[in-house]
Amino acid sequence: MKAFNLFIRYRLPLGIVLLLGGIALGLSVGWWEAAIVLVLAVICIVTHFLFGPMRLVQEAVEAGDVETAMAIMNKISFPKLLYKPIRSVYYFMQSNLAMYNQDLDKAELAVKQSIKSGSPMKEYEGMQYFQLGTIAYQKNDTKTADQNLKKAVRLGLPDKENTAAALLTLCSIAMSRRDFKIAKDYFRRAKAQKPTSEQIVGQIKEMDKYISRMPG
Repeated sequence: MKAFNLFIRYRLPLGIVLLLGGIALGLSVGWWEAAIVLVLAVICIVTHFLFGPMRLVQEAVEAGDVETAMAIMNKISFPKLLYKPIRSVYYFMQSNLAMYNQDLDKAELAVKQSIKSGSPMKEYEGMQYFQLGTIAYQKNDTKTADQNLKKAVRLGLPDKENTAAALLTLCSIAMSRRDFKIAKDYFRRAKAQKPTSEQIVGQIKEMDKYISRMPG
């Protein structure tokens, strides 16, 4: 695994070295002898631009090393050359990192670019709209938040934690509009997910105090 990560990190300079070595070998010995070296060079260079170092970014994020993740992301000079599903993930990760820094405008722009690039799977598309809805909610644009969160739930989210979070936010929006019956329905559906994360469980307990007092 470490060897593969090293290959991802250094495949562009490796590809350039192989390319130069292949050209030198072709000129001095023969192009047939240089063919394998040149093919390996092309593979290294093309895969660098098509797939990028997104695996390294994902590992850094999972390890909680946001600074390393951002540093690796900043080294991607030509994101539009990335293979479409990879490009979508790139922009989505960029949005996540921007939200970590509370740069909501950058986060919104990035997730919109992620949506434009397509989705590798249906649940991932749901997460894109969940992200967009969450950003809108934090910007106090409850109308846009409501639309995108509903779409996220309709498309489907990858786990019960995210589904519960989306439903709880929709519940909050309905409460702010005094749509108590709808708010109670969203709250019931959120509880039915049986989330286990401390944050979501805490939100459910806190919201339960208000839901029980609501008419309807």
